[in-house]
Amino acid sequence: MCKQTKYGPKVHIMDHPLVAHKLTIMRDKHTSVKDFREIVSEIGMLITYEATRDLPLTTKTIETPLCKADMPTLAGKKFAVVPILRAGLGLVDGVLRMVPSARVGHIGMFRDEETLEPHLYFCKMPKDVADRDIIIVDPMLATGGSADMAIAEMKKRGCKNIKLMVLVAAPEGVEYIISRHPDVDIYAGALDDHLNENGYIVPGLGDAGDRIFGTK
Repeated sequence: MCKQTKYGPKVHIMDHPLVAHKLTIMRDKHTSVKDFREIVSEIGMLITYEATRDLPLTTKTIETPLCKADMPTLAGKKFAVVPILRAGLGLVDGVLRMVPSARVGHIGMFRDEETLEPHLYFCKMPKDVADRDIIIVDPMLATGGSADMAIAEMKKRGCKNIKLMVLVAAPEGVEYIISRHPDVDIYAGALDDHLNENGYIVPGLGDAGDRIFGTK
């Protein structure tokens, strides 16, 4: 379940006690790398549940222990999850647990610590990516620069239906993506207060990549 925001129907903020509880554990600076990594995947799975709510259904005839019946099944629409390296990798397992047949593309970026601008260094996608629905995943939507570049790269490859899934978003990042890509739905576990002078989300999670991979 998602709650309404001032940003309109394209921004979906999770409104679920399990997500709120798990995010609180992640925010705690004393949470271990093991627990942090596991919870990233768990929340990714829960947000995927909402982000895939509009997947089309068809029916197929099956035989239950009691009778034959026409039952709903996914219509077979092609789907891909695209993590922004490296922190986005932490969310992939949760998405794949919900949609095991999804393909996985990768976009690698690093952030200039002075300008806060992202720089692309790697992009590898399934050959038929233009025919797939896309979920770009990254733990944080801060300034929006990395997400903007990732979305733009997918559009260059002909992708039409793109969603962005994050654990925590800052208002500045949400507003930036809305202004640049009004056709993209944003799914977030929480909407935080603001960015600090270093471009980090407050209260935030700290550096999600370092906390996932134990490099802090």
